[in-house]
Amino acid sequence: MSESSGKFSHIDAGGQANMVDVSDKSVTKREATAQGFLYVSDSVIKQISEAKIAKGDVFAVARIAGIQGAKRCSDLIPLCHPLVLSKVDVNFEVQPEEKRIRATCYCKLSGKTGVEMEALTGVNVALLTLFDMCKAIDPTMHMEGVRVLEKKGGKTGHWTNSEVSNEVSSEVSQQ
Repeated sequence: MSESSGKFSHIDAGGQANMVDVSDKSVTKREATAQGFLYVSDSVIKQISEAKIAKGDVFAVARIAGIQGAKRCSDLIPLCHPLVLSKVDVNFEVQPEEKRIRATCYCKLSGKTGVEMEALTGVNVALLTLFDMCKAIDPTMHMEGVRVLEKKGGKTGHWTNSEVSNEVSSEVSQQ
């Protein structure tokens, strides 16, 4: 839904799917960061930490996949506008105590529409790639917690997900 109007922006007056017209919007710098988690076994964490995954450097491959996913978002989600991203940054943090891997995707551009969907797509593709590369070790892995952490730019300005602690605020400002 559009926050200002209380209406869904991707549905027209007749209830049909509608690509939002952004031609009259101003070009502004826009940024978004999303995160997600892949819950894995101790064996996966051990083999990743020791660089023993048979398929190679899982983070290097998943990083490229996440970047590619963010760049191809409009090919996957029908009503997303094709965007020319100026920056995509995908990072991983192994969190052995929680038996998970945290992935983040930061996207940035100067444009007429936001980059939240691109950041979310980048995180999901990165997590799916990690799953694919580690599934022989642990086919029970699962993904959780995929969400937008922060966005900047556009008419809504700066927004931070209040459900998540300040863990990302410094990340976005450093990029």
